[in-house]
Amino acid sequence: MGQTVFIPREVDPTEGRVAASPETAKRLVGLGFDVVVEAGAGADSRIPDEEFAKVGAAIGKAADAGRADVVLKVRRPTDAELKGYRKGAAVLATMDPYGNDAVVAAMAKAGITAFAMEFMPRITRAQVMDVLSSQANLAGYQAVIDAAYEYDRALPMMMTAAGTVPAAKTFIMGVGVAGLQAIATARRLGAVVTATDVRPAVKEQVQSLGAKFLAVEDEEFKAAETAGGYAKEMSKDYQAKQAALTADHIAKQDIVITTALIPGRPAPKLVSAAMVASMKPGSVIVDLAVERGGNVEGAVAGKVVTTANGVKIVGHLNVAGRIAASASLLYAKNLYAFLETMVDKETKQLAIKRDDELVKATMLTDAGKVVHPAFAKAAEPYEEPAAIPAKTLVADAAAKPAAKKPAARRTAAVKKPSTGKGTA
Repeated sequence: MGQTVFIPREVDPTEGRVAASPETAKRLVGLGFDVVVEAGAGADSRIPDEEFAKVGAAIGKAADAGRADVVLKVRRPTDAELKGYRKGAAVLATMDPYGNDAVVAAMAKAGITAFAMEFMPRITRAQVMDVLSSQANLAGYQAVIDAAYEYDRALPMMMTAAGTVPAAKTFIMGVGVAGLQAIATARRLGAVVTATDVRPAVKEQVQSLGAKFLAVEDEEFKAAETAGGYAKEMSKDYQAKQAALTADHIAKQDIVITTALIPGRPAPKLVSAAMVASMKPGSVIVDLAVERGGNVEGAVAGKVVTTANGVKIVGHLNVAGRIAASASLLYAKNLYAFLETMVDKETKQLAIKRDDELVKATMLTDAGKVVHPAFAKAAEPYEEPAAIPAKTLVADAAAKPAAKKPAARRTAAVKKPSTGKGTA
């Protein structure tokens, strides 16, 4: 009998994604694994149990996790799930470990070998394993769909005998994978799109999608990107100049979508309450960073808030999961591609190469210990760093001491995907 891969049904009621598809389950069987899928695991992703059974997977129950050598998940395991895993099992999931050191320590205590898929290095061989890109791409698309729904007006310009419907003005803040997809989607729907980012490298990408780039392009701007392709935190002076520029621009927009995230830190505040108050009634703001504290003052996680001046601030959680049927197919392929690199093709057994750069970058716990250097002190109390206050990003910024940053994971050379890479 081969080793067992278990795909559970996610216990979070808001999570509709699943960590395998019929295609990846078939490939796992081909690698020599016994694949067990918990009954109903794919129901919210429109994958009935029968589709998994057709490709050779067994349909099981949650308790089957106890005999699994590998567990593939969307979200990190809960304490209850950890109790059901056997020691030495490899668990691949989006672990979200920053600020959750107690959870990381619990995984080490449970004896599992945990891999954080979001830590996958951004190098050429790992592109197919990049869960941040696959899910952010869909989140950027869905953000525009959600904005269009709340805006309840037409996005494209329409010239009719009865008059002209003006195109919606849409502003994208943060031009990573999600931002670029939001630009492309808004443009396809006919909106007039502008975008901003502190990284100069994305200007050409924005323009190639038919949008206008907006930024204070001074000397600091020219050096505002890390070696890993992420945005740097800018000086207070630059933040004030950029905020003055964007504040005037936001007042004229119909839709604003924010996507800015800094790895390991709460989301930076980009849109102040004053900026929200300057927008027209009926305008919409979608905050894709709401789960990490939000880019927008007044955003509430999991809710659509309507302000006193009639602006809707959309704070949906798990935006990629809102289109679970599509997100699951991509996420499942990410997991399979990584797991395949850890399988000995001759013995058809899991053979984790701990000196492999992908393993070293993503392994959180192993053999009862926290092994990732960024979380080596996971047993110690963790103090969440303060978010960047909104008032430091508006024109009347007041200087404050910088918050201490947690240790950031080392990233490899950035790849240049077709849709770009960056914030969210």
